[in-house]
Amino acid sequence: MNEKPFVVIMAGGIGSRFWPHSMDAKPKQFLDVLGTGRSLLQMTYERFASFTSPERLMVVTQAKYSHLVKTQLPEIKEENILSEPLKRDTANCIAYASYKIRNTDPDAKVIVTPADHLILNESLFKARIFDALKAAEIPNHIVTIGIKPNRPETGYGYIQFIDGSDRVVKKVKTFIEKPNRELATTFLESGDYVWNSGIFVWKNESIIRAFELHLPELAEVFEEGKAYFFTESEGEFLKKAYSLVKNISIDYGVMEKSESVYMVLGDFHWADIGSWQKLYELQTQDGQGNVVEANALLYETNNCYIKVSPEKLVVVQGLDNYLVTDTGNVLLICKLDAEHKFREFTADAKSKKEDFV
Repeated sequence: MNEKPFVVIMAGGIGSRFWPHSMDAKPKQFLDVLGTGRSLLQMTYERFASFTSPERLMVVTQAKYSHLVKTQLPEIKEENILSEPLKRDTANCIAYASYKIRNTDPDAKVIVTPADHLILNESLFKARIFDALKAAEIPNHIVTIGIKPNRPETGYGYIQFIDGSDRVVKKVKTFIEKPNRELATTFLESGDYVWNSGIFVWKNESIIRAFELHLPELAEVFEEGKAYFFTESEGEFLKKAYSLVKNISIDYGVMEKSESVYMVLGDFHWADIGSWQKLYELQTQDGQGNVVEANALLYETNNCYIKVSPEKLVVVQGLDNYLVTDTGNVLLICKLDAEHKFREFTADAKSKKEDFV
């Protein structure tokens, strides 16, 4: 048995809350949003490269983005780029990877991670992943990484845990979807809630058993893939499979139902780069609270994020808590914390012209 885990990177999202920089043709996971010279996908790959070998690292993405994965991660074998024929939620992409991994190594341990996280303390992160891998050795255990909250965040899901004698691994009591501010404040004050990072660790056979128990229809569909994975017929099988399965997240489909979920507390300075607001909070602000990535003149302007091509001079006066950014043929000016409006923005922009999204 190969002791190295499989790593599955989920990279199929469209990043609508980073529009217009994140476009349908090239969403945020393929962009250098932090100015490091590497995309979020490349940073995630490098983070997990020390845990495993390239042949045990998979990327699940939409079929139309497979070429971007190939270009940015030439180290990954083509058969390990899992191309989804239809856009589906996390339970489906994890099932695809899990049943394909079973064809290669039925006894494998697996780490599942989104492609858009920032980890500032890599050494502590590695230690916590090893804690989770150890906890996942117990049959049927499903392990998630929880992040200790430092503010009443309404953009994340929460996990309530049972505080036992074990300092590292906690039994999960409930998963809670994104709460309102009052409820998030209550969670913060209680001390027994953490943010749901969306990073999971388990034995591959454990998550397959969970699919069979909690999502039997999905399990039945992907079970049939055994004869097709790693063959020329895999693509045709997937088209059929994805037309049959429901669109459901791993949280709704498995985590909220299972009684075998455990949590390892992540204390490694984590951030989900999910929106302009989150990116703004990670950047260095000037004395007026502005983040400026532009050739700009600002007057009576505070707490704004200005990101515009340096070829243009931007003059801004009298704004507070605004985003000003442009990409190609789209100029966006909106409240910095208006991430709840982005689906409306992109839908309306698409109705005007496909090229706008």
